[in-house]
Amino acid sequence: MDSAVDVRVPIHVTVNGTAHELAVPPDRLLLDVLREDLALTGTKEGCSVGVCGLCSVIVDGTLLTACLLPAVKVDGRSVTTIEGIAAPDGTLSPVQDAFIQNGGFQCGICTPGQVVAATALLAEQPNPTEAEAREWMTGNLCRCTGYYGIVEAVLAASRAGRSRNGEAPPPDTRRQPLEMRPAIEEGTVETIAVDHR
Repeated sequence: MDSAVDVRVPIHVTVNGTAHELAVPPDRLLLDVLREDLALTGTKEGCSVGVCGLCSVIVDGTLLTACLLPAVKVDGRSVTTIEGIAAPDGTLSPVQDAFIQNGGFQCGICTPGQVVAATALLAEQPNPTEAEAREWMTGNLCRCTGYYGIVEAVLAASRAGRSRNGEAPPPDTRRQPLEMRPAIEEGTVETIAVDHR
């Protein structure tokens, strides 16, 4: 005899500005709620262990991985997915536009997470240096671009945001393309530390 009980927890969450009342199992992940229950499939599943950044979402202003976050933890909170980054009329955000204009994507699988992460960075630090942008974005893995276009997109979005706010944008001081990682130097492999936000 199966004695399993279907336990559900009521949650109230705002996703991309829309309030939702849901009843979810206590172990249901936010990623599954977004993709399966709310049909918001822009948030992708990659590694399922919180290190690739494909499932990046913003919860009350904080960048988090939806593949590890139980949905019950967002009760009473506000979640922004890639579908909520553009304006309600469909106008692209400065980050989305900058990714297009600066080649911040290739195959596209990581792009939603990259755009969400870049949006979170610019909300926290509107004027990041190239090094700060590179460090922040290494929490979102990309196997195609080598991060040059991604970092350029973040910096361009930063400049665009400042010019819209009436600030004089700093000059475009693009450096040479970022070196590929891992770099092989004199027979050894150099690796970088990745901060998985």
